[in-house]
Amino acid sequence: MKKIPVLIAGGGPVGMTLALALARYGVRSLLVERNPGTTRHPKMDITNARSMECFAQLGLADALRAVAVHPDHNFDVSWVTRMNGHELHRFRYASVTQWRERIREINDGTLPCEAPMRVSQVEIEPVLQRAILDEPLVDARWGVAFEAYAASDEQVVVTLRREEDGTIEQVACEFLVGCDGGGSRVRQQMGVALDGQAAVMQRFMTHFRSDARHLLQRWGVAWHYQSPRGTLIAQNDRDVWTLHTRWPEGVRPENVDPRALVRDFIGEDIDHEVLVSNAWTPHLLVADRYSDGERIFLAGDAAHQYIPTGGYGMNTGIGDACDLGWKLAARVRGFGGAGLTGSYETERRPVGLRNREGSGRHNEMRKTIAGLYDDRLDGDGAQADAHRLSIGERIGELGNAENESFGIELGYVYRDSPIVCADSGTRDASDDPLHYVPSVAPGARLPSVWFDNGTSNHATLGPWFTLVCVGGAVPGNALVSVAARLGIPLAVVMHDTSRWHALFGRGLLLVRPDRHVAWRGEQCDDERQAEAIFARVLGRLAKGN
Repeated sequence: MKKIPVLIAGGGPVGMTLALALARYGVRSLLVERNPGTTRHPKMDITNARSMECFAQLGLADALRAVAVHPDHNFDVSWVTRMNGHELHRFRYASVTQWRERIREINDGTLPCEAPMRVSQVEIEPVLQRAILDEPLVDARWGVAFEAYAASDEQVVVTLRREEDGTIEQVACEFLVGCDGGGSRVRQQMGVALDGQAAVMQRFMTHFRSDARHLLQRWGVAWHYQSPRGTLIAQNDRDVWTLHTRWPEGVRPENVDPRALVRDFIGEDIDHEVLVSNAWTPHLLVADRYSDGERIFLAGDAAHQYIPTGGYGMNTGIGDACDLGWKLAARVRGFGGAGLTGSYETERRPVGLRNREGSGRHNEMRKTIAGLYDDRLDGDGAQADAHRLSIGERIGELGNAENESFGIELGYVYRDSPIVCADSGTRDASDDPLHYVPSVAPGARLPSVWFDNGTSNHATLGPWFTLVCVGGAVPGNALVSVAARLGIPLAVVMHDTSRWHALFGRGLLLVRPDRHVAWRGEQCDDERQAEAIFARVLGRLAKGN
């Protein structure tokens, strides 16, 4: 029987990201995906700044940006009556180019290292697949489905089935990760329930091609066009669009005419080619457990499912992969303890719950705005113009938090993590979902800044742990010597952060592979203290300590 360190069930963005993260840390994996190739369904259309930071660590940022919307195009969100009607209000957002300029100019730690990116999952998956196929440490098999597993203290035996001919194969692995989507078979066998609200609404997706920009861009380029009828997404700002809308009451999904839905949203017929269409059901659900024992884990949609509002679905899953990847790799390579992978649920499930609540809030705001619409918005004359102006102003007052919640994207802090050397700053770190407040408290993401040589502090970090010496501090000799003795990969970097003294202070920061701070202190010259620090951050402490 073949044995592999990590078996990943599910070859979507989260599963492929996890496989590539493991490879970066020198760990082999087997990735299986029941579908014969990458998705034809757009699914998501925003890769947020934190996910782009994770992709940059994997060396994938440039390849992904190459298939994204042009960097000079905006992220605007427009509320309209119909596309042949009136634009009521436009929320204006920077392009990637403008984001990059702003990041360099402001440079105070409050902004991400990477700009977000407008790109469909249809475009993302082939980029990740090419990277997977070029990676010798990943054995990737499309058209192979996960069937079942049997776990023991020593290993997990997984049964796989080849879709083409039904051939059954068994593979042994140290760890199994279910990245197999909302209907996860791994989760079902684990007996894990989903907590939250199922079937929040019913939606119909129509993915189509059209050159009718005289209507589709009549007010200029925008990312989303929204009305009570649904949301139209500009996928490439040229000719590919996705419409999410309701379908007529009393009509079965298989009898829905997607062309009629496009006509209803736009207000008239346009020449277009339907690429793919289907009914789908959004949920607000989080698994009540992310793991089963020490060897089986859930990530991505297998662990959480959201309404698209806020764009938290895939992006939360990328965060799962970046968290779990280095922990599994440390276990496989022998210097990580059982508490390391045990911390995955403690760290990531609160993020999943927080994002579920955020997505729900954003959906309620959309419903509030939709409730402002009435027939007078389609009228002619001065009174109708005044009414449209009034409603547009009200929409602006209500805001668009779903595309502005940078606290949710960047500001999550692993407050209760057993592998973080928490201090008072960990508890006091901001939990504001709208605004990101940078912090170097243990558990927080290391704020990103740019040095005069054009390099970000994130780019100077090692692939594993990094001891960052800030404000003129000298390396903690004990941390360096203990890491060498225990075989813990540790890079040491000196950062002149005098410009950001109020943020970074003076001292030492031990930064994890996922760019979260694990420990901070003025100095560490005692080897017993250093051993205790590494015992905690590597999950080697006995339970209860």
